[in-house]
Amino acid sequence: MFWLVPVSILSCAIAAAAEPSPLEDEIDLAEIVRKPEYGNYRGYAEFKMARYASARRIWEALDQRNFGEAAFNLGILYEDGLGVPRDIERALAYYRRGALLGSPKAMFRVGVMHWLGAPGVAVDRGEGRRYLSMAAAAGDSEARRYLAAANSVADANDPVLRADRALAEGRAEESVAILKAGAESGDLRAQTRLAWSYEAGRGIARDLALAAKWFLMAAQGGDGEAMYALAVMHGTGAGQVKDAAQSEQWLQRSAAAGYPAALADLKRR
Repeated sequence: MFWLVPVSILSCAIAAAAEPSPLEDEIDLAEIVRKPEYGNYRGYAEFKMARYASARRIWEALDQRNFGEAAFNLGILYEDGLGVPRDIERALAYYRRGALLGSPKAMFRVGVMHWLGAPGVAVDRGEGRRYLSMAAAAGDSEARRYLAAANSVADANDPVLRADRALAEGRAEESVAILKAGAESGDLRAQTRLAWSYEAGRGIARDLALAAKWFLMAAQGGDGEAMYALAVMHGTGAGQVKDAAQSEQWLQRSAAAGYPAALADLKRR
């Protein structure tokens, strides 16, 4: 989450009207599968511009090469109905595949879906805890946040966990309101999650400029996921000015903050 983004639960009306990319015919799938990190960046750029068909083509090609983050991203498309019919069962299957292939974000998403429940997915705290523990062991800070709040009152005061619960119950606009309040009070994770909401148009009008604003605020505060999002934005020119030096700087800072996707990208070089 990528998220891409870290975690996607519901979509808004924009999802049903994804535009084909004018660059779709220029996508070199052979090059993408040779360089998975480049391909994932390219898919993320297409996603950011709501070119979901192009993003899906890229991620399907990478998924065929067992690239875990691609399976996670395909799960997002099917869970939210972004350019494809909404299909929770298929989304969960992609998330499970991504988890099996080592994606911490996919592990986290499977864990949350079982922890909170979702349409067609029953609450199963044991299964949820198992996947959240896997994600936490792989370095996912949000998974650790869930586990720390388990069987305590902490989640009642945590804006991200409260927002996730609202989303799981179909209250997308309320979820965004919770994230906004948390973001404005300085909660870095709420800032990053609010940025993702603006980027995907989830519970609020899609706005890449506001997504970039909140990613930058969270990144400047030290959130590794937001740093990674900025690295991709600068690397692709989606939502930020294309700037290879800025992209590299944010990628290095994200890795230094311990964000798994950034560490994996540097390891693949």
